[in-house]
Amino acid sequence: MSLNVLIIEDESAIADTLIYACQEANIQTTHSLLGHQGIALIKSQPFDFVILDVGLPDLSGFDVCRAIRETSQVPILFLTARNHEIDRIVGLEIGADDYVTKPFSPREVVARIHAILRRSQPMPSQQEAPKSFVVDEEASHIHYMGKLLSLTRYEYLLLKTLIKQPNRVYSRDQLMDMVWISAEDTLERTVDAHIKTLRSKLRAIDAQTSAIITHRGMGYSLTA
Repeated sequence: MSLNVLIIEDESAIADTLIYACQEANIQTTHSLLGHQGIALIKSQPFDFVILDVGLPDLSGFDVCRAIRETSQVPILFLTARNHEIDRIVGLEIGADDYVTKPFSPREVVARIHAILRRSQPMPSQQEAPKSFVVDEEASHIHYMGKLLSLTRYEYLLLKTLIKQPNRVYSRDQLMDMVWISAEDTLERTVDAHIKTLRSKLRAIDAQTSAIITHRGMGYSLTA
């Protein structure tokens, strides 16, 4: 079944490249030049995904995102000419799922559409945290296989985030925004470095463990 994507972008050249890339991937598209029109389309028909430009002529993309979130939880990917950290954080806080800075590769956007849709699939209701982990939030401690892990602050927050939703794939950007939200000048490789140290500490308890899974091009998850 083909996906149906709404593109809200006032620059025709950019919209055309996105439409072409989507068509090549068997994705149906609807194009809106204005924010108000995009909001009306969302209310009138179902879409699987929204690509939303931040700099629209009639409304801020942030305002459009807020309006969409009043009635719909459809995944939203922001397009922007700006690359300021505050803009990215604001976009994610008001309900966007990801953020791409111009210029970008249309194929990368299509790949992100598929990745975000995979992440947004609901987990089974019976999914529980792995019994090998015990989180004591009051003491900020995590036990693995009955043994207390010696964790730094960010190792603790990162592992706790993964434990809460086992099998959910978190992108590096998502983990940075959830774990390092108050840290300055945090880089994506910070996530990788902390994952590496966590794996080392888990394997010190169980040498055969592979609890933290790497999903190439997507991010990390904790296996249940």
